[in-house]
Amino acid sequence: MNNYAFIDSQNLNLGVKSQGWRLDWKKLRQYLRNKYHISNAYLFIGYLPGNESLYTSMQEMGYIVILKPTMELPGGTVKGNVDAELVLHTIIELKNYDKAIIISGDGDFYCLIEYLLAQNKLLRLITPNKNYSKLLRKFNNSIIRLDVLKSSLELKKTEISGRSKP
Repeated sequence: MNNYAFIDSQNLNLGVKSQGWRLDWKKLRQYLRNKYHISNAYLFIGYLPGNESLYTSMQEMGYIVILKPTMELPGGTVKGNVDAELVLHTIIELKNYDKAIIISGDGDFYCLIEYLLAQNKLLRLITPNKNYSKLLRKFNNSIIRLDVLKSSLELKKTEISGRSKP
């Protein structure tokens, strides 16, 4: 098996945090490798100057980091939506993997998931929690919720010091 994962880091990170816990990214990478035979895990993340050590640390954990330029909106909010990059890389790599896992609860990926299913290329859709987009309910048979794996994927308080976080 040669499976790939395509991860919307912002959706995953915020979705997990909204449930009151922090994801251990190293454990997630190991879980994907062991459970789903993920050889390549693409992590899509907005680029912020000063976060280089975070990006390096994610690469050291086994992620292929794809950076999206960000922009600051009025009021200081930083925007770096990675949806287009995730869809594009999933399609560019289509011939290189047997099955794909999409990690996001964002309904913007509806057409991508529908396409992957039609091509028999979708392995799973992993959502951060039960509050994923209603558009994705059609794919409930393919959905795995990370919140039910909290006990094995949570970053324990003793592990927090010294680790970078997305």
